[in-house]
Amino acid sequence: MEIPYTIETREDTGLTNPKLGVWLFLASEVMLFASLFSSYVLLRVGAESWPMQASIVNIPLATLNTAVLITSSVTMVMSWVSLKLNDFAKYKLYMGLTFLGGVGFLIIKSFEYAEKFQHVPPYLPSTSNFLGLYFLMTGLHAIHVIGGMVVNGYLWGPGAKMWASEPEKFTNRVEVAGLYWHFVDLVWIFLFPVLYLL
Repeated sequence: MEIPYTIETREDTGLTNPKLGVWLFLASEVMLFASLFSSYVLLRVGAESWPMQASIVNIPLATLNTAVLITSSVTMVMSWVSLKLNDFAKYKLYMGLTFLGGVGFLIIKSFEYAEKFQHVPPYLPSTSNFLGLYFLMTGLHAIHVIGGMVVNGYLWGPGAKMWASEPEKFTNRVEVAGLYWHFVDLVWIFLFPVLYLL
């Protein structure tokens, strides 16, 4: 059975069903992260005292992580463009680099977390409202990165077999995965100044 509108666009929306679905999903994700940013603002404005964030967080590591994620967004686009140009070998290269960007982000984040736990006394979520929000927001973001890596890894590995039989449908899947990956990167672009630079 052929599922309608997986390759051709719908007349009413101008989108394929998968793209429409991911946009609706991302709208719910925007609401989730918006509620966390709102909580940050309300807690910070209402607090009698707030820690100097720059003395707790590691700005150089976070800056490196920002560069890693932005680069992975570029490689994600290049993987999709490679499919549009019928260059499957370059797709594999760029999607592999995107996946490695996610791995790099998580490794850097683990060093940052380890630094917090090894501090004397340790910086824990229960230490302050700021640290509670820091661990919640960055931890939730890291879970989203892992989710994107699972999808990208599948599209690089076993899922890539679809290219031989249904290249247009496969290209659409990579585009949808790219929309999610760009959203994850965009969330970090907001997290970085709020948690590290303010």
